[in-house]
Amino acid sequence: MIPTKEEVIRELKKRSCEKVKLAIVDIDGVLRGKLVSLDKFISILDGGMGFCAVVFGWDMEDKSYDNVSVTGWHTGYPDFKASIDLSTQRNIPWEKDLPFFLADFHQDNEHGGLVCPRSLLRKIKQKSLDAGYKPLFAQEFEWFNFEVTPDEFAQGNGSLPKAMTPGMFGYSHLRASLKSDFFHDLFDLCGRFGIPLEGLHTETGPGVYEAAIQYSEVLLAADRATLFKTSVKEIAYKHGLMATFMAKWTETLPGNGGHVHQSIWDPSLEKNLFYDPNDTWSMSDLMRQYIAGQLYCLPHMLPLFAPTINSYKRLVEGAWAPTTLTWARDNRTTALRVLSGGIKSTRLETRVIGSDVNPYLAMAACLAAGLYGIEHQLDLDRPATVGNGYKDYSNGSIPTSLQEATVAMKNSEVAHSLFGSDFVQHFCKTREWECREFASKVTDWERKRYFEII
Repeated sequence: MIPTKEEVIRELKKRSCEKVKLAIVDIDGVLRGKLVSLDKFISILDGGMGFCAVVFGWDMEDKSYDNVSVTGWHTGYPDFKASIDLSTQRNIPWEKDLPFFLADFHQDNEHGGLVCPRSLLRKIKQKSLDAGYKPLFAQEFEWFNFEVTPDEFAQGNGSLPKAMTPGMFGYSHLRASLKSDFFHDLFDLCGRFGIPLEGLHTETGPGVYEAAIQYSEVLLAADRATLFKTSVKEIAYKHGLMATFMAKWTETLPGNGGHVHQSIWDPSLEKNLFYDPNDTWSMSDLMRQYIAGQLYCLPHMLPLFAPTINSYKRLVEGAWAPTTLTWARDNRTTALRVLSGGIKSTRLETRVIGSDVNPYLAMAACLAAGLYGIEHQLDLDRPATVGNGYKDYSNGSIPTSLQEATVAMKNSEVAHSLFGSDFVQHFCKTREWECREFASKVTDWERKRYFEII
């Protein structure tokens, strides 16, 4: 049940809260927010709030885009009208239970709502509900932890800091005990912050953890996933650590996945519509159409799954990330992994997605593509991969760079139909900016290779 405005205000006053933390999510999935007084919060509930349009006009380093139209120097960066979602109410346990709420721009149909990631997912979720399908989603993340503070990292100019734990030791009870206070804080504090974890363990690689977030309806799932990434970073700070969700920290180790699990349910009967007990793999026709939709649409929307230059360094052969347009049952070398057998657990795992992703955009893309397959009754005529998906080129390969993937999305009629032209144009321009920013920089690799020899 979503609390009413009056109930929220009454509770905050009862707790003698003097301030509230608010946040929106930008195009890169980064939380942008502010602290407001209780009186200001109450006034916002009555009339909404203005949030500076620059949050959609700059990149993750606060550099202003020079190519987007929704906002910029040419508009003077006015405020866009944001609305607080009362269903997102939480208390931040590592900040003395400070009240926290998410906001978005879904009621602003002319400005922020056109490009807001959370608003986009709202629209696609509603399309699913209107069609009679309740989407249940969950995301899992891998990330690296380092014994370094932000100041120390900045002074080191991006050099490799010390990993929190040594060696390659996935699923290790031993390594988890090395920083057990941090390990247990992650599990417990995330739970108290409304991000229940199904599991937490070490992954292969020095200082790597993996967490699986409990499944829920799709918007809540994206809220949890987005807040999880920031929560991990903030809890790590408390322990003198830094956490990174980069897709590929170093070429010598596997990258960080952000796989999304998904199923479609009947909203009235609470029945998993992906499950069919009469099928060999327990897959319904609806699930096959959903998978076919993702396979067909994936090349048209890959930047929503792999949004950075670094993303594509994860998508390499033999590194636990897919490189081909493939699907299979319980196969970790394919882009799409079918997990079937149980009436409740039958689901699809999209493995292309990295930990550097914006969860709202990743889940919006998964759901929109799946609904596309259902709406167009696409046949899953591409055979399931048997064995090594890295060697199965029967359906083609995944684009190997952000530039290539962005060109494909920008020119795709499918992408424009799924997400709207306003969003596609804005998002693709931000990815073009990302490519130009990288191309203009001289890297350590270039200096090491060319400085003396050339």
